[in-house]
Amino acid sequence: MTPPPAPTVLAVIPARGGSKGVPAKNLAQVGGIPLVARAVHACLASPEVTDVVVTTDDPAIADAARAAGRALGESDRLHCVQRPAAIAGDTATSEAAVLHALDAYEAMQPGRTADVVLLVQCTSPFITREDIDGVAAAVAREGADTAVTVAPFHGFVWRDGSAVEDDTYGVNHDKAVRPRRQDRPQDLLETGAAYAMDVEGFRTHRHRFFGRTALVRTDPARVLEIDDPHDLARARALAPLLDPSPLPTREDIDAVVLDFDGTQTDDRVLIDSDGHEIVAVHRGDGLGIAALRKAGVPLLILSTEQNPVVAARARKLQVPVLHGIDRKDLALKQWCEEQGFDPDRVLYVGNDVNDLPCFGLAGWPVAVASAHDSVRAAARAVTTTPGGFGAIREIAAWLLGPTLTTGSTPANTTPTT
Repeated sequence: MTPPPAPTVLAVIPARGGSKGVPAKNLAQVGGIPLVARAVHACLASPEVTDVVVTTDDPAIADAARAAGRALGESDRLHCVQRPAAIAGDTATSEAAVLHALDAYEAMQPGRTADVVLLVQCTSPFITREDIDGVAAAVAREGADTAVTVAPFHGFVWRDGSAVEDDTYGVNHDKAVRPRRQDRPQDLLETGAAYAMDVEGFRTHRHRFFGRTALVRTDPARVLEIDDPHDLARARALAPLLDPSPLPTREDIDAVVLDFDGTQTDDRVLIDSDGHEIVAVHRGDGLGIAALRKAGVPLLILSTEQNPVVAARARKLQVPVLHGIDRKDLALKQWCEEQGFDPDRVLYVGNDVNDLPCFGLAGWPVAVASAHDSVRAAARAVTTTPGGFGAIREIAAWLLGPTLTTGSTPANTTPTT
């Protein structure tokens, strides 16, 4: 017998532009990647998902979503839907956005109907492919009507009832009894990250929960919803611990752009009695830059400092330089346009807050180990070496290998016959 066709599973990511708690929240970067792109990555990585729709009223969010699809080579599975103003305000429900996206998707795909629809939230930055797989499979293949991600929860929940009963009381416990954790029933916390619904039932009930609901457990360490700036700061601090840390390879980038002070130096300046400034650089960085240049990697030094030492170092390294730049991001954007580089394939190395606009432009923002905390938090990768102590050589090794050669003969060895 011919097996039945696999169900069509549509993942919908609502990502409106307006946000009172965190302005432009869905474009905020965690681990160097916009929140909407993180959700796109998780959905497209799932073998259970047929297509992904991002529903938004913001062209910048749509652009970021499309860029994420292109970066994964999955542009054909990623669709953006313009969300009407009537369902894009603060009071609009996620269900309304999903229903509209479902209709728009089926209109774009004549003859194709979705069997299962997912609601995936950008505001859960640490959602994983396994989370998506779990809720999708529960409905598509395991008979549930709806599914939701949950995490084990062991807290005692209290409620202040003073306004009504002049007392406080336990919601999930009797305050007079303090059972041990292992003696208490297992509570599960809805994470808010991912939901799945049978499409026919969802259209009937117009709500994410109906019928039999499957509970898909996830790692409680990853449970975080971004609703205010403090949540965003926590997510950025956690990203280096929770995100996989793939380092860029030569295949990932077309050009490397380097900040100078604090990146190629240790950020200190020595000043003599005549006011002349002296900085220290690392020979290993020079070796790494020379190897990148020899390998044909386009390079640029970009600095806000109008200082002869920057130009002198650039001449020594035989690298083009733009210095005395007020808006480094505009200079970087113009350079990419002139050279024909896609910013998504540019690796930018920086260390301080004036590099953050460039981090938002480059596809591979990299911070040196000694960078400001906010810069490390926004980076997609962080070196183990501080600026001025070989960080650029370390980055060159990511791209070319530890020997800094693109051929088969290691550096500093003599071929044998």
